[in-house]
Amino acid sequence: MSLLIDPVAISIGPFTVRWYGIIMATAFLLGIWLAHRRAEQQGFSTDHLINMITLIIPFSIIGARLYFVIFEWEQYSANPLDALAIWHGGLAIHGGLLGGALAGLWYVYKKRLPLRQTADILAPSIILGQAIGRWGNFFNQEAHGGPVTEGFISHFPEFIQKQMFIQGVYYNPTFLYESLWNIAVFGILMYKWKNRRFPGEITLLYLALYSLGRFFIEGLRTDSLMLGPLRVAQLVSLLLFLAGMAGYFYGRRLSGNQTARK
Repeated sequence: MSLLIDPVAISIGPFTVRWYGIIMATAFLLGIWLAHRRAEQQGFSTDHLINMITLIIPFSIIGARLYFVIFEWEQYSANPLDALAIWHGGLAIHGGLLGGALAGLWYVYKKRLPLRQTADILAPSIILGQAIGRWGNFFNQEAHGGPVTEGFISHFPEFIQKQMFIQGVYYNPTFLYESLWNIAVFGILMYKWKNRRFPGEITLLYLALYSLGRFFIEGLRTDSLMLGPLRVAQLVSLLLFLAGMAGYFYGRRLSGNQTARK
């Protein structure tokens, strides 16, 4: 069975555009559009939003790549310049979140913006971008799970079957599981947006729900970044889940007490 989709979308001489890059650009653009709408609805400065996102995006990419390269340094130590080839994949979402968060926090602090409101505006855009971005892994045939039988993979659409047929073996399409989970989380956040009880609630739900799904899906993958015997993404996901849930229930309890006193 041949590869269904070439990872290179356009090739003109030495100039190439890969599907991975197109998918990532689409994820960023749709995320910016959604955040812009949310900012307008909240009376939040769209100028500040665009300026902040312009800062966050490059730092997210740098953080995602740096995080990956640090944990896979043996792969890049002989040829450090290969670390710049992000079009081949190798972007760790937790590193991207860290890099983007640091850049966003710096901007919020500098411009004296409301932190929790800003984070709530951005959170749905982040999870939507993650859901879309996973399809970049599909084109690169990465972020998949272990080998599966032809009977198992036959339950999926044919284009996924073909793309997960790698060197004569079918692999579990874990990129798809995470994309679908992220879409579900996005739907929950959009629903909760209309019923949020305290600033920061959407962000805390994002951290908890995304991390919950990622913890279990990561356990199926074969390309996990490792820290000794531990999968780094599972460890980080567990910590973020606990922090998100603790903050969420504390915020709801606090908002309930404030309502009762009125």
